Amino acid sequence: MTSLSIKDQILGILQHLQDGLIEREESVRLALLASISGEHLLLLGPPGTGKSMLARRLHGAFREATYFERLLTRFSVPEELFGPLSVRALEEDRYFRQTRGYLPQAHIGFLDEIFKANSAILNALLTLLNERAFDNDGQRAGVPLISVVGASNELPEGEELDALYDRFLLRLYVGPVSAAGVDALMNLTGSADGAVPEALQLSPEWLTAVQVAAREVELSEDLQDLLKDLRRFLETQGIGFSDRRLLKVVGLLRVAAHTDGRTVATVWDAYLVQHCAWEDPSQRSVVRDWWAARVGTLRATSPTRLVEMVSAWESRLNELQGQKAQQKDGKDRPLFQHPDGTLTTASILDEEQTTRAGESLYLAPELNSYQEARASRTKPDGRGYTESELAELDLWDDGGQFFRSWPGAAAYLADPQNRLTAKTELPPAMGLAVQETSHVAGWLEQIDEVLHTIAQYLEGVDARTEALAEVRTHLWLTPAVADQAARTLQESRTRAEGLQERLQSLRGGFESLPVNR
Repeated sequence: MTSLSIKDQILGILQHLQDGLIEREESVRLALLASISGEHLLLLGPPGTGKSMLARRLHGAFREATYFERLLTRFSVPEELFGPLSVRALEEDRYFRQTRGYLPQAHIGFLDEIFKANSAILNALLTLLNERAFDNDGQRAGVPLISVVGASNELPEGEELDALYDRFLLRLYVGPVSAAGVDALMNLTGSADGAVPEALQLSPEWLTAVQVAAREVELSEDLQDLLKDLRRFLETQGIGFSDRRLLKVVGLLRVAAHTDGRTVATVWDAYLVQHCAWEDPSQRSVVRDWWAARVGTLRATSPTRLVEMVSAWESRLNELQGQKAQQKDGKDRPLFQHPDGTLTTASILDEEQTTRAGESLYLAPELNSYQEARASRTKPDGRGYTESELAELDLWDDGGQFFRSWPGAAAYLADPQNRLTAKTELPPAMGLAVQETSHVAGWLEQIDEVLHTIAQYLEGVDARTEALAEVRTHLWLTPAVADQAARTLQESRTRAEGLQERLQSLRGGFESLPVNR
């Protein structure tokens, strides 16, 4: 028996399984994780991409494990998978299959073109995959099956295959080697067979112990929130995600965390969910992108939620700044806007009138020489008199004296009350509505709470960023995942800092609101 830790033992196995394979690191990891978790893996993709090779290598990771492989067609019969009927048993009116060397006795199975399975074998196959049991001669017995790797060139067609499709928790599209990997592929020597040394091979007892121990792994609060959000998101995308699949995903994440040497499963483990939550390969990127955007959030708080909170306070401040009221002086008297820009308590402006050339206009003397009131103190057209016009004004009805020779003319011209004026109503001087001091204090307190929330959020982002060092050594994730997460977290930090600045500016706006003193 090896003295290595669980994580180191699995790392050793992965290195051997991946030896000599080009761009198959992800499929190797998923195949081994599925097996350790007691789940099945579906490989979807064109022929010639190494699907069967992967299954054969996987078989070598388990001690004294038997392997079964079969290519299914529409004409496949139960005997091809489950073994032939015993002739002797038939003579005894018994329906007994000789399962030795067939799927019911295998530890690792590879079923190529699995969706060619017909109704004659479908029910027994479903029971075997899901319940690890096989009905033989009227008796249901357990089978040693660890995992089945299914392969297909195409997605299943027909409702009768939906249940079979659902039995594969992990799904992965396997395409040809990329253009960047072709050189490495052509230079393979063929000497690497992916054989796992016996000292590293996993025993049935090892598998049982790991699966039992993984049940004690806790789910972080962030992970629980993420999985709940995932269900809602998948529903909006029209992607089926049953309760059974959710429970299986939780079990998978617990195994992933336990084998990685942890007692708590986190949002980082949930990167694997992208392989469990698609019905069509194109949906995988949708789930992956959702996870990448969501991974920068914290429990009960997210950048989206923070944006909503800040936007709500901006709307409140805009509303308050739009509320106007007439300003008052220190004696609580209403103020009005004078044309020169000053404020005055006078609501009426008595403004002297002038000609276009700027000459003052005067009223005629109120009384004539007989001390009788004039019918009008303006000219017939309602206009006032210029000084030169007033000088020619006849003060006597019989033409006895002109204004220019009147002894009181100078004093008359000097008296402002004799000027022609026009009365204008001044507009009220409007300003921000006065708010209750207690209301403003309450708003500031709430804003401070949001600022505190953002500060905590930034601390959480920093903590997750620091945790990326562990993510880079995650057993089931590639270093590229940590690189992408680092970029996402930095984007989240930038957004949160921008919201923080907006909120601090808002706070200043609320502080500047006029209040009752």
